[in-house]
Amino acid sequence: MRTDQMLARLEPVFARLDREPERPAHLQTPQMSRHRIVLLSATLAFYLVIVVAVLTTSWLVRLDWQIMFFRPYEQWPQVHAFLDYLVVLGQRGPTAVMVAAWLGWRSWRQHTLRPLIALGVALLLLNITVGSVKLGLGRLGPHYATQIGSAELFAGGDIFPSGHTANAVVTWGILAYLASTTVTRRVLSILSGVLSLSVGATTVYLGTHWVSDVLLGWTAGLLIMLALPWFEPLIGRTEAYVFGLREQWRRRLEDGRLSEPVAAALTPLLSAGGKWQPRRTPAAKDGAPAPAAAPAGHSPALRPAGHAHQVSRQHVIRSERTPLTPGGSRRPAHTERAPARGTPARPATGG
Repeated sequence: MRTDQMLARLEPVFARLDREPERPAHLQTPQMSRHRIVLLSATLAFYLVIVVAVLTTSWLVRLDWQIMFFRPYEQWPQVHAFLDYLVVLGQRGPTAVMVAAWLGWRSWRQHTLRPLIALGVALLLLNITVGSVKLGLGRLGPHYATQIGSAELFAGGDIFPSGHTANAVVTWGILAYLASTTVTRRVLSILSGVLSLSVGATTVYLGTHWVSDVLLGWTAGLLIMLALPWFEPLIGRTEAYVFGLREQWRRRLEDGRLSEPVAAALTPLLSAGGKWQPRRTPAAKDGAPAPAAAPAGHSPALRPAGHAHQVSRQHVIRSERTPLTPGGSRRPAHTERAPARGTPARPATGG
């Protein structure tokens, strides 16, 4: 019952999604073009260069330590409060909620689930790729470093690459990816790039990430955005599956409406506070109505018109009657009953 009520509430949402889309007709789904493949290859090469530079404790690791000793949060303390709020734009929870709210409105306006599904696929790729590298390399952050000049790898940390930076690239970059016009896409791409770099620089200022963490996080997020067109068929199949599942729910709701006349007839009983609920009974053979036991204290107004002459007491079959006593009476025998008036008492037998 609770599932049917939830599906009934979702029916208006799916009914709106059934309408013709209002998205521009000239807007095409992003394709994996040759230009995008070149950018993806260059970004992947840059990603591998950063990983190798950290693994070999090269000049990049020395730069990390120099900035760590510089302590930017002590050099410019006046901006510390502002940057504490700015770094929230890279946290996965708040940004995912804000972007999902906007894309949910887009899905409602354009009558399609593609924006929300694309966001879900991008975040899933982010968790898999960035999370696996974090746990695999196990790098410690600047506040937990133990050996000066070391890359602090395989020490049980989860700081490399920067999750704040990669999350900012993906969550804000998905808005540019799903933009309605080319100009809007370019503007949002620039804004998301600046915002992601600002979030990464803020983590370096606060001392929670190395510089190499931010570079690799920005590259990891860019790789996901460049490779997202490869997952467009999956997004389309997922949307088709959701609508197919909706059709199954709709048929289930239509089957459930068959009991609505019964529920309407029993509304006075249900409104009286009883816990009895109508139950669908199978139809009897030869078209005869299936017998159903009426609840105790039911109103005569609920009976059919042709049965108004019936006695209010329910008929009891022979197998359910009280068994007869040996004396022929239906009353049970009482051995300790007191004798009636005028009848001599039987002498008690001594034991």
